[in-house]
Amino acid sequence: MTEDDAPVRPCTAADLPGLLALYRHLAPGNPPPAPAEAEAILGRIAAVPGSAVLVAAQAGRVLASCTLMVIPNLTRGGRPFGLIENVVTDPAYRGRGHGTRLLDAASAAAWAAGCYKVMLLTGSSRPTTLDFYRRAGFAQTKTGFQKRRAEVECPGDGGSEPDGPRRG
Repeated sequence: MTEDDAPVRPCTAADLPGLLALYRHLAPGNPPPAPAEAEAILGRIAAVPGSAVLVAAQAGRVLASCTLMVIPNLTRGGRPFGLIENVVTDPAYRGRGHGTRLLDAASAAAWAAGCYKVMLLTGSSRPTTLDFYRRAGFAQTKTGFQKRRAEVECPGDGGSEPDGPRRG
């Protein structure tokens, strides 16, 4: 097996140092949680039925990751929806299919959990990033908004892509 076909699987505690290092590509300057706190957070995510931090990892190195949260819902006949966040691939491993495999795995997990839709937001306006999500089967059909607590924003939180901070 090569790095180009690294398997996608749920993140384990052993993956956390590599995952937190990978997140530096997502939001440079954003301080990571302490190791014990990171392990506790990973456990809380995994405790939500259908939810997981997924990684593409090979030989102990985390190459790419995304987080799927399955959210209970009182519409659509009570079917939940999935939210994908923190999509990131190490720049040295981009263009090799890791991100697409992660999004496919996250979508499959959401469908298995009964979700009626999976959605994600990106802070990027780069055509290559938007085309990546379209090729992965996502359609830009809605307008997203967010509201952040300014007093808890972390330094260096430039959003989900390295092309600048989220505005607003």
